[in-house]
Amino acid sequence: MKRLALVLGVTLLAVPVQADLTHKIQSSVQLTVDGAGSITTRLPSSMSVSGSNVTLDTAPVLGTLSSGTALGYTPGAYSITTAGDAFSYAENYIEGDDVPTVLSTTVTSGVVPVLPIMGQTTTTSGGLAGSLAGSVATDGAISVTAGGAGTTVIGQSVISVVAD
Repeated sequence: MKRLALVLGVTLLAVPVQADLTHKIQSSVQLTVDGAGSITTRLPSSMSVSGSNVTLDTAPVLGTLSSGTALGYTPGAYSITTAGDAFSYAENYIEGDDVPTVLSTTVTSGVVPVLPIMGQTTTTSGGLAGSLAGSVATDGAISVTAGGAGTTVIGQSVISVVAD
Protein backbone atom coordinates (compact mmCIF):
# COMPACT_ATOMS: atom_id res chain seq x y z
CA MET A 1 0.00 0.00 0.00
CA LYS A 2 2.83 2.34 0.83
CA ARG A 3 4.39 1.58 -2.53
CA LEU A 4 1.13 2.28 -4.35
CA ALA A 5 0.78 5.62 -2.59
CA LEU A 6 4.38 6.45 -3.47
CA VAL A 7 3.88 5.54 -7.17
CA LEU A 8 0.60 7.46 -7.28
CA GLY A 9 2.21 10.52 -5.65
CA VAL A 10 5.16 10.51 -8.08
CA THR A 11 2.77 10.14 -11.03
CA LEU A 12 0.65 13.08 -9.93
CA LEU A 13 3.74 15.25 -9.61
CA ALA A 14 4.74 14.43 -13.18
CA VAL A 15 1.47 15.76 -14.71
CA PRO A 16 2.11 19.03 -16.61
CA VAL A 17 0.44 22.16 -15.28
CA GLN A 18 -2.22 23.68 -17.53
CA ALA A 19 -2.55 27.51 -17.56
CA ASP A 20 -4.12 29.92 -20.04
CA LEU A 21 -1.59 32.65 -20.80
CA THR A 22 -2.00 35.39 -23.36
CA HIS A 23 1.09 37.24 -24.56
CA LYS A 24 0.63 40.38 -26.72
CA ILE A 25 3.16 42.66 -28.33
CA GLN A 26 1.85 45.77 -30.05
CA SER A 27 4.13 48.35 -31.66
CA SER A 28 3.09 51.50 -33.50
CA VAL A 29 4.49 54.70 -34.93
CA GLN A 30 2.47 57.92 -35.36
CA LEU A 31 3.65 60.76 -37.62
CA THR A 32 2.02 64.22 -37.55
CA VAL A 33 2.68 67.34 -39.61
CA ASP A 34 0.85 70.50 -38.47
CA GLY A 35 -1.19 72.37 -41.07
CA ALA A 36 -0.95 76.09 -41.73
CA GLY A 37 -3.84 78.22 -40.55
CA SER A 38 -5.05 81.73 -40.09
CA ILE A 39 -7.96 83.12 -38.09
CA THR A 40 -8.96 86.70 -38.74
CA THR A 41 -11.64 88.99 -37.40
CA ARG A 42 -12.62 92.16 -39.19
CA LEU A 43 -12.91 95.12 -36.87
CA PRO A 44 -15.81 97.51 -37.47
CA SER A 45 -15.60 101.26 -37.81
CA SER A 46 -16.93 103.04 -34.76
CA MET A 47 -17.54 106.58 -33.62
CA SER A 48 -18.47 108.08 -30.28
CA VAL A 49 -19.13 111.62 -29.06
CA SER A 50 -19.58 112.80 -25.50
CA GLY A 51 -19.47 116.13 -23.71
CA SER A 52 -21.09 118.54 -21.33
CA ASN A 53 -21.97 122.23 -21.87
CA VAL A 54 -21.61 121.79 -25.64
CA THR A 55 -24.20 122.14 -28.38
CA LEU A 56 -24.13 120.08 -31.56
CA ASP A 57 -24.02 122.34 -34.62
CA THR A 58 -23.19 119.75 -37.33
CA ALA A 59 -23.39 116.01 -36.65
CA PRO A 60 -20.32 113.83 -37.34
CA VAL A 61 -20.79 111.45 -40.28
CA LEU A 62 -19.38 108.02 -41.14
CA GLY A 63 -18.75 107.52 -44.86
CA THR A 64 -19.97 104.68 -47.06
CA LEU A 65 -18.02 101.44 -47.11
CA SER A 66 -16.89 100.28 -50.52
CA SER A 67 -14.21 97.69 -51.27
CA GLY A 68 -10.70 99.08 -51.66
CA THR A 69 -11.41 102.41 -49.99
CA ALA A 70 -11.37 103.66 -46.43
CA LEU A 71 -14.72 104.23 -44.78
CA GLY A 72 -14.11 107.90 -44.19
CA TYR A 73 -15.24 110.18 -41.42
CA THR A 74 -16.33 113.80 -41.20
CA PRO A 75 -16.02 115.25 -37.67
CA GLY A 76 -18.86 117.15 -36.09
CA ALA A 77 -18.99 120.88 -35.27
CA TYR A 78 -19.83 121.99 -31.73
CA SER A 79 -20.17 125.22 -29.78
CA ILE A 80 -20.13 126.01 -26.06
CA THR A 81 -23.66 126.27 -24.65
CA THR A 82 -23.00 128.69 -21.76
CA ALA A 83 -20.01 130.95 -22.30
CA GLY A 84 -17.67 131.12 -19.32
CA ASP A 85 -18.84 127.81 -17.79
CA ALA A 86 -16.70 124.68 -17.74
CA PHE A 87 -17.16 122.26 -20.63
CA SER A 88 -15.86 118.93 -21.80
CA TYR A 89 -15.88 117.33 -25.21
CA ALA A 90 -14.57 114.09 -26.71
CA GLU A 91 -15.02 112.70 -30.19
CA ASN A 92 -13.49 109.33 -31.09
CA TYR A 93 -13.29 107.52 -34.40
CA ILE A 94 -11.78 104.10 -35.20
CA GLU A 95 -11.33 103.16 -38.85
CA GLY A 96 -12.47 99.56 -39.35
CA ASP A 97 -11.03 96.97 -41.70
CA ASP A 98 -11.58 97.26 -45.41
CA VAL A 99 -13.16 94.35 -47.27
CA PRO A 100 -10.13 92.11 -47.83
CA THR A 101 -9.00 91.25 -51.34
CA VAL A 102 -7.92 87.78 -50.13
CA LEU A 103 -10.97 85.90 -48.85
CA SER A 104 -9.66 82.39 -49.51
CA THR A 105 -6.27 80.92 -50.28
CA THR A 106 -4.74 77.83 -51.78
CA VAL A 107 -2.41 75.74 -49.65
CA THR A 108 0.62 74.44 -51.60
CA SER A 109 2.98 71.98 -49.87
CA GLY A 110 1.73 73.11 -46.46
CA VAL A 111 2.34 76.79 -47.24
CA VAL A 112 -0.29 79.50 -47.60
CA PRO A 113 1.23 82.14 -49.92
CA VAL A 114 -1.13 85.03 -49.06
CA LEU A 115 -3.13 85.48 -45.86
CA PRO A 116 -5.68 88.18 -45.07
CA ILE A 117 -4.46 90.53 -42.36
CA MET A 118 -7.13 92.44 -40.48
CA GLY A 119 -7.62 94.11 -37.13
CA GLN A 120 -7.22 90.83 -35.26
CA THR A 121 -5.20 88.05 -36.91
CA THR A 122 -3.66 84.83 -35.59
CA THR A 123 -1.51 82.87 -38.03
CA THR A 124 0.33 79.58 -37.58
CA SER A 125 2.84 78.26 -40.05
CA GLY A 126 2.53 74.75 -41.40
CA GLY A 127 4.94 71.99 -40.51
CA LEU A 128 7.63 70.79 -42.85
CA ALA A 129 7.96 67.00 -43.00
CA GLY A 130 11.63 67.13 -44.04
CA SER A 131 13.15 63.81 -43.00
CA LEU A 132 10.21 62.83 -40.73
CA ALA A 133 9.96 59.03 -40.69
CA GLY A 134 9.09 56.10 -38.48
CA SER A 135 8.97 52.34 -38.81
CA VAL A 136 8.40 49.15 -36.84
CA ALA A 137 10.63 46.16 -37.74
CA THR A 138 9.39 42.57 -37.69
CA ASP A 139 11.24 42.03 -34.41
CA GLY A 140 9.27 44.95 -32.87
CA ALA A 141 12.16 47.42 -32.93
CA ILE A 142 10.94 50.99 -33.43
CA SER A 143 12.90 53.49 -35.50
CA VAL A 144 11.97 57.21 -35.63
CA THR A 145 13.57 60.15 -37.42
CA ALA A 146 12.79 63.74 -36.42
CA GLY A 147 11.32 66.03 -39.05
CA GLY A 148 11.26 69.80 -39.44
CA ALA A 149 9.39 72.42 -37.44
CA GLY A 150 5.73 71.66 -36.72
CA THR A 151 6.14 67.86 -36.79
CA THR A 152 5.68 65.10 -34.22
CA VAL A 153 6.74 61.46 -34.25
CA ILE A 154 5.69 59.01 -31.53
CA GLY A 155 6.92 55.41 -31.28
CA GLN A 156 5.23 53.07 -28.82
CA SER A 157 5.60 49.42 -27.85
CA VAL A 158 3.22 47.69 -25.45
CA ILE A 159 3.97 44.19 -24.11
CA SER A 160 1.43 42.41 -21.93
CA VAL A 161 1.13 38.98 -20.37
CA VAL A 162 -2.28 38.00 -19.02
CA ALA A 163 -3.05 34.82 -17.06
CA ASP A 164 -6.63 33.67 -17.42
